Amino acid sequence: MNAITPPPIVPAPAPLGILAELTHRCPLKCPYCSNPMELDRRSVELDTETWKRVLSEATALGCLQTHLSGGEPTARRDIVELTRHCADIGLYSNLITSGVGVTEKLVNELADAGLDHVQLSLQGADVDTNDKVAGYRGAFARKMEVARLVAATGMPLTINAVIHRANIHQVARLIELSVEMGAKRLEVAHTQYYGWAYANRAALMPAKPEVDAAIAIVEDARKRLEGVLVIDMVIPDYYAKYPKPCTGGWGRRSLNVTPSGKVLPCHAAETIPNLEFWNVKDHSLGDIWYRSPAFNAYRGTDWMPDLCKSCDRREIDWGGCRCQALAMAADAGATDPACHKSPHHDRMVALAEAESVTATPPPYRYREMGATVREPAE
Repeated sequence: MNAITPPPIVPAPAPLGILAELTHRCPLKCPYCSNPMELDRRSVELDTETWKRVLSEATALGCLQTHLSGGEPTARRDIVELTRHCADIGLYSNLITSGVGVTEKLVNELADAGLDHVQLSLQGADVDTNDKVAGYRGAFARKMEVARLVAATGMPLTINAVIHRANIHQVARLIELSVEMGAKRLEVAHTQYYGWAYANRAALMPAKPEVDAAIAIVEDARKRLEGVLVIDMVIPDYYAKYPKPCTGGWGRRSLNVTPSGKVLPCHAAETIPNLEFWNVKDHSLGDIWYRSPAFNAYRGTDWMPDLCKSCDRREIDWGGCRCQALAMAADAGATDPACHKSPHHDRMVALAEAESVTATPPPYRYREMGATVREPAE
């Protein structure tokens, strides 16, 4: 899409949720981080009053919930104030945290401010795995303590475990550990290969038999733990038959606001060249949602290639992931290679199979400010 010739405005439902990326600062260095390769520094972060305005506009627009995220959102000194504002305007709030740096005092202040839910990340089911993937010694112990503190307040807890080559053998233990930690929900989210994860693909890619075994473990646990733990699962696109709808469909259900105020249809949208992203400093959130070129670029079905437009799944997966199409097919408007009908699908599967069987995977390229990160060889 060319920013000089904006796409037509496409009718869209109101969004259901907003991902508020309050900061890119984070003590962890996870090699699959969903943040962009070029991280926003503290100096460009939106101030407290601007975030309050954005959250209020999100509520007026129709959003029912916000994910207070990052980086590590508790790195913001105003996290309690922003949480209280969400409660004041009736916006359900979910804190997405690594747990590192979170104190008992802060947990209690957030609970008193009206925080509705906590989502805590786990990088592995034991100290060595967790802390190596996180790039932070002592992270596992801190997460266990934060889970205890959250449980003591009565706030519901979700565990998010991103699954990859280093921890896929721990899926059963991650399920057990989530129950022990008092979680009511677990996300078994196989790595999605965008951004940092794309750069680390060869180090993260599991073999298909491991993926199949993990899926079977989850399905069994869902039945066994019904009423105790809800388990959501995201399977890896590289082994899928059909693509998943990107964030429920491009510009259909949710929006991301970056620390500096840019509003994106999905985490990785900035990887697509020539898209024009509007900023909350210059536009209202409603104006951005309905009228901005980026949100209208791949909204609906008119933009789709004939292969997708003629498919009976066109309003199920909404064309899949545009960023993945760009990464694998060099065309953001192409059929998502995760779809078995794509001419690029076999190549995607072959890449996964080749990278997953290497005896010694390459070292992680850890997420950090100012990192020089190369894309994987194709």
